[in-house]
Amino acid sequence: MSGTVISTPPAPSRLSTALAADRVGAFGIGLSIGSSVAPLTVVAMVITTALALTGQPGIAIGIAAVGVVLLVFAQGYLAMARRITNAGAFYAYAAKGLGRPVGVGVSWVALLIYPGFQIGCYGGVGAIGAPYLQDWTGIGVPWWIVAFACWLVVAVLGALEIGFSEKVLAVLVITETLLVLVYSIAIVTTPGFHFSLHPLAVDNLWGPGAALAIGIGFTAFAGLEQAAAYAEEAKDARRNVARATYATIGVVGLIYVFGATVIYSAAGEQVYQRAGDEGTDLFFNLAAVQLGPWAVEVGRALILTSLLAAMIAFHNLISRYGYALGREGVAPRIFGRTEGKAPRYASFAQSAVGFAVIGLYIWFDWKPLEQLFYWGVTAGGLGVLVLLVVVSISVISYFARDRRGENLWRRLIAPIIATLALLALTYATFRNLPELFGVDGWTGPARVVPAALGVVFAAGVCWGLVLRARKPEVYAKIGLGPDSVTVRAAGATR
Repeated sequence: MSGTVISTPPAPSRLSTALAADRVGAFGIGLSIGSSVAPLTVVAMVITTALALTGQPGIAIGIAAVGVVLLVFAQGYLAMARRITNAGAFYAYAAKGLGRPVGVGVSWVALLIYPGFQIGCYGGVGAIGAPYLQDWTGIGVPWWIVAFACWLVVAVLGALEIGFSEKVLAVLVITETLLVLVYSIAIVTTPGFHFSLHPLAVDNLWGPGAALAIGIGFTAFAGLEQAAAYAEEAKDARRNVARATYATIGVVGLIYVFGATVIYSAAGEQVYQRAGDEGTDLFFNLAAVQLGPWAVEVGRALILTSLLAAMIAFHNLISRYGYALGREGVAPRIFGRTEGKAPRYASFAQSAVGFAVIGLYIWFDWKPLEQLFYWGVTAGGLGVLVLLVVVSISVISYFARDRRGENLWRRLIAPIIATLALLALTYATFRNLPELFGVDGWTGPARVVPAALGVVFAAGVCWGLVLRARKPEVYAKIGLGPDSVTVRAAGATR
């Protein structure tokens, strides 16, 4: 016995390159999309802030038009999603359709705009949460205390496996969606209420405020990519990703249009002034006429949880982008490692970015609601619009090389219609950026945002070309998703 060596097998590593498979169904994916589009946040904050800053009535018809365009876009997009499984969805589709360098450019833009949504929400929750906290408790705190408290919750949840976040999102999203419906119905049933068709007038789509309404519309649907981003973790991804996408566009779109129309109808010609004076409380105050003062306090509490849900959802999306790029070697490899089946290291990186940006706003004393929340989510909406154009073109190119059994409508006609519509909307929106951001002339975000999008996309494309020249083994794996861990360079040139 003295000469016998007993070997103990090493403990299995907690690190891997795989996400938790078969964990999320259509309902869970829909919750993630619904969280990122945040029905209560859009109705009570985005729409009212846009009314105050732009003075444009056609937000409802703008959202409806965007919803229709997205339903057409989804035809080709989902046909491609059924064949490409990758947590970095738009990135992978652009790489497969238009070439790997373009795919890398898309990924860089995504990593710029999606944090804009999430970090923008920190500004929103801080700006409205601090006054609410003082009203409720009598304790006055700066906005960034509330922001950092939410940051901590998001950082912890983002580092856990997706199943836990799904349960949290289920409670938050269902509650806020029901509140939007209940409050909207209460406003409609208030004595003296009359529906105004002005927000739904079709001429708003080509009048002076058309681009503004459409820009807000794309901001409202910013979480669309979440469905395909969860394909690696979805149950029966081929069916559930499509179900979640169509259902969310339809249901959430109707809620937005109804809410925007109700707010305008109830406030009438004073809506712009009231939106500026009352801010987020406008929607709650209108409902309180019928429901009583308690409606304001409940609404205030739930809009904070709505923002929290949006932060969690966007954090998860950003983490999966970082994970997808790290796994394929386009970003540092550590981001492509998972622990507990969660992209923990990519999550930590996003948390660090959020912490730093909040710190910058404290240091420079910038306005959290206007300059962080509104500018952040509006810039993100513009970036999403650009990504949709690129992906729509990618769909056409992808199926032009091989029909892959898809019918003419999904592989060609719908993508062409979507591309032309998206290009027209992009042109109209970018032409009116000063009005959209509420600034004088081409200053501030009206100048910085398009420049940043262009520079970041070009830098990403250049990085893709560098990888092709210097790291062909990495270049060959771009866009392959789970297959990237086994593929070797094989003369990839596209």
